[in-house]
Amino acid sequence: MTSQTLREARKYEEASEKMIGRESRPGFHLSVRIGWMNDPNGFSVYEGKYHLFYQYHPYSSSTGPMHWGHAVSTDLLHWEYLPAALAPDEFYDRDGCFSGSAVTLEDGRHLLMYTGVLRERQRDGGLCEIQTQCLAVGDGVDYEKYEGNPVLDEKDLPEGSSRFDFRDPKMYKREDGSYDCVVGNRGADGSGQILLYTSPDGFQWNFKKVLTANHSRFGSMWECPDFFRLDGKWVLLTSPQDMLPQGFEYHNGNGTLCLIGDYDQETDTFTEEHNQSIDYGIDFYAPQTVETPDGRRVMIGWMQNWDACGIRTPQELWSGQMSLPRELSIQNGRLYQRPVRELETIRKNKTEYKGILVSGEICLKGIQGRKTDMELNIRPGSKDKLYRKFAVRFAQNEQYRTSLSFRPHESVLKIDRKFSGSRRAIIHQRRSLVRSEEGQLKLRIILDSFSAEIFVNDGEQVLSVTMYTDLAAKGISFFADGQVSMDITKYDLWEE
Repeated sequence: MTSQTLREARKYEEASEKMIGRESRPGFHLSVRIGWMNDPNGFSVYEGKYHLFYQYHPYSSSTGPMHWGHAVSTDLLHWEYLPAALAPDEFYDRDGCFSGSAVTLEDGRHLLMYTGVLRERQRDGGLCEIQTQCLAVGDGVDYEKYEGNPVLDEKDLPEGSSRFDFRDPKMYKREDGSYDCVVGNRGADGSGQILLYTSPDGFQWNFKKVLTANHSRFGSMWECPDFFRLDGKWVLLTSPQDMLPQGFEYHNGNGTLCLIGDYDQETDTFTEEHNQSIDYGIDFYAPQTVETPDGRRVMIGWMQNWDACGIRTPQELWSGQMSLPRELSIQNGRLYQRPVRELETIRKNKTEYKGILVSGEICLKGIQGRKTDMELNIRPGSKDKLYRKFAVRFAQNEQYRTSLSFRPHESVLKIDRKFSGSRRAIIHQRRSLVRSEEGQLKLRIILDSFSAEIFVNDGEQVLSVTMYTDLAAKGISFFADGQVSMDITKYDLWEE
């Protein structure tokens, strides 16, 4: 039975999306149907299609009481909107249906698990959010909330753990047919921890143990965990709040963290071996993964940052887009990310140059556009002299540009969007330490209307950035202080 709240949201989104022209959206990145989008939720394969839900406030382009928006795809690039799946309409989630996940049950139904939020008045008069884990079951379009909700609440927490920071359940199925779930929480020491729960059927859940704890190493609360096996290792992804920088590896504020290690499934013991950022740019948070039918592990994230949300004005009809889906692998103990191979099916109009010498600023015939896939290989133009700086400038005209620059002496790659048209004093630059030998660097730059994703050295690092520059700014130029020899292969990306 669909509630009045959900019926109203569905009616509103269907009518309001017509106000957004196709040209005003990204070409092949999922954007919100109308209003506000943040974290990806319930990324799953169900009845032959990829399902992606998302944190959603349809009624304005700023955050509000969370719903779950819903879209499906057969190729991870072309998305079809379905009606909103969840709305805050029960006593336990009346202030929001927050992030969660999805699995397919043995009987073929689609099970969603999400965080219900209820604001509670405290003795000092303030409000705090009570967070519990809740279920909904459906057929891929319509979902009914479980009569036994919430299935996890404060009585299911280890001693000293916060009932106000207990969210973002990520379910996965074990080989024996039972289910596990990792949930973000704040422990007794005030910093993040990941809790492990188990269930025989997806409905009755029990606390198992603290899978891993932060101990104040990486920020405070850990949000949006994901846990999976990859290339013989186990990977834990999470998004810490209130991070402090550690050299070039982590940035201030809301960041991303990847822990790689071993996992003993008999004792449910995770042993961390390596840590790194997931994304080194400005706009990437709360990633979630899915295993594709052909066995790939694919990740998608919210291409935004809580500390830079002001880049879109409240007058805009939509705010929020997802990253390009990325295929994950582990190489040399690191997490590597590459654009999903499906992207190659929409490449058109190949333009290629070999050994172009760049000194000062140059433009190349056929190299322009806002929906492009560019592969660059750069190296010093002369064997005996290292250049001082190389830059690519895109979404460019006489007034605007976003730039990616590399200084080989420091081996530092920088993304800079301060001239992209933003009128807000928010985060506009990020620097990343990259691996380069004698000034050589390999870059793949994916542009899609309002974003750029830069894959460094075949996916060893990625930098994501959004820029809401006027679409008339289509120029791309190259700059060198010194002399650079460059190979470039560029394709237009057509979403039709």
